Amino acid sequence: MRFATRLLLVQLATVVAVVGVCTLVFGFLGVQQLRAESEATALNIARTMAEDPDVQQLVAEYSADPGTPEAAALIDGTLQRIAVDVAERTDALFVVITDDHGIRLAHPNQSLLGQVVSTPFEEVLRGSEVVDWEVGTLGESARAKVPIYAESGGEPVGEVSVGFERASVFDDLPALLATIAIAAVGAVLLAALATLMLTRRFERQTLGLQPEELVALVQNQAAVLDGVGDGVLAVDEAGVVRVCNSAAERMLALTDPVGRRLDELDVGDAVRMLVETDGGIGSRSATATGSGSGSGTRSVETVVGDRVLYLDARPVVRDGRSLGVVVVVRDRTDIEALAGRLETVRATTEALRAQRHEFANRLHAVSGLLDADRMPEARAFLAELTGRGAVGVGVDGIERVPDPFLQSFLGATAVAARERGVEVRIADETLVLGEVTAAEDVAAVLGNLVDNAVRAAVAGGAPRWVEVALLTDDDALVLTVADSGRGVEPRARDPFATETRKPDEDAAADLDRVHGHGFGLPLARDIARRRGGDVWLIAPGGGDSSDAVTGAVFGARLPSAVLPAASTGSARTGASATLSETGPAPASAPTAQPSEER
Repeated sequence: MRFATRLLLVQLATVVAVVGVCTLVFGFLGVQQLRAESEATALNIARTMAEDPDVQQLVAEYSADPGTPEAAALIDGTLQRIAVDVAERTDALFVVITDDHGIRLAHPNQSLLGQVVSTPFEEVLRGSEVVDWEVGTLGESARAKVPIYAESGGEPVGEVSVGFERASVFDDLPALLATIAIAAVGAVLLAALATLMLTRRFERQTLGLQPEELVALVQNQAAVLDGVGDGVLAVDEAGVVRVCNSAAERMLALTDPVGRRLDELDVGDAVRMLVETDGGIGSRSATATGSGSGSGTRSVETVVGDRVLYLDARPVVRDGRSLGVVVVVRDRTDIEALAGRLETVRATTEALRAQRHEFANRLHAVSGLLDADRMPEARAFLAELTGRGAVGVGVDGIERVPDPFLQSFLGATAVAARERGVEVRIADETLVLGEVTAAEDVAAVLGNLVDNAVRAAVAGGAPRWVEVALLTDDDALVLTVADSGRGVEPRARDPFATETRKPDEDAAADLDRVHGHGFGLPLARDIARRRGGDVWLIAPGGGDSSDAVTGAVFGARLPSAVLPAASTGSARTGASATLSETGPAPASAPTAQPSEER
């Protein structure tokens, strides 16, 4: 059975049930109303007769007579005529008048005059009015009993009983039920018509698909959208987001984007321009590399927030009509960060290999001196090695850095910088008390900052140098990197933001935007912030050539990156040696971040 048919039957059954219940309720209320009206009418008639002076006087006289009145005298009596006349005028079944002993003084059946009534009368003679349905000699009726008092007052001297037969009470009931039935049938027909129109509209809206098929479609869509790691963002031709899975919301930092216009969302200019119909790719705040490929597909690599994303936009066309754009979002943050870390590890490994080779050569030299019994020269050679370190890395001030990892990493970096004509040196205020424990994060952040500084120094011309200052603050490593380049232009954008560049842009243009034209600085800041630290711009530079420092100065703080000297004996030994060579130094690194941070 089709869903539309099931829906029609279910709604009709529901409407019939509701109408049936309403019909029963209205019918019951109608019966109760007719009963109440008949009882009220009987009570009013009985009260009127009980207050009639003639009735009060005659009933009082009969009650005062100790004997039983004769039926023959009552037939033609005044009370009988009054009762018959009232019954005829009010269409009452009966009007009965009794004395204080319950003897009938007036009754429709003359043969019962002078006899005691068949229904209880004691409560009425105690002064109470009684309204009820009772069965008497004339059948079941709605009756009201009212006490009769003498004109002088006192105890009741009799009662008046007025009743209406059941048939007369419910003679309007068939018309009432017919009206209710007509209304019920009309409601059912109206509901059937509305249900039929609703089912037809439902089939048009769902293109004839049944609910089971719609459920399968939704399940398949949910499985596809949420079962993959890629983000999916669908925007219709009006620029309204229609589909956005949880992965896209997480990567693009969106909250409830479905149903909202894309230009109302903070997705960055690169994402917004990527979905435009003209295929334009460009932005001030997002780095994008890539180009459209086949069938109108456009690709872009960009940084959104702290994530490196690869976006692939494909227009959707059906029957020659554009339905919008579907954007597939892939997160390459971890890949880019891992690539940077692997590069630093590779450079460190190469430096360690060179150190091992040179150290082995020095051991051979010492061994040769000892074999030749040239003890003074061997001692002098060992003293020189102790003073400047195990390996000569060619970095001015490297003896201020006792940590082996930092020594080897800075040495490897200095070797690569010298190939480009840049001198890497260690600042006089460097003081490292402890051992580096987060080698990968330190290498990634320090490597990115030094690489940017080397690139800036090359672009700035002679002299070319990069100065690194390293300080420890308990378990945090604080570092600054300065260069001799031209600095960050005052009107330039945030160096930690990313920039959209077309693939065919002149690479020489990067010389004017050395800091912040790639993913290095955003990734370095992201790594630092994941540890609870940060990377910021201390001074933009750009001063005159007469200034001591004309390039930019960047700072970084990496919490939980150093095992303090108090926690390891070797660190304490290295710290003591450093202090003896360099003299007093600040106890901790500055932690306040300047106003240039963005």
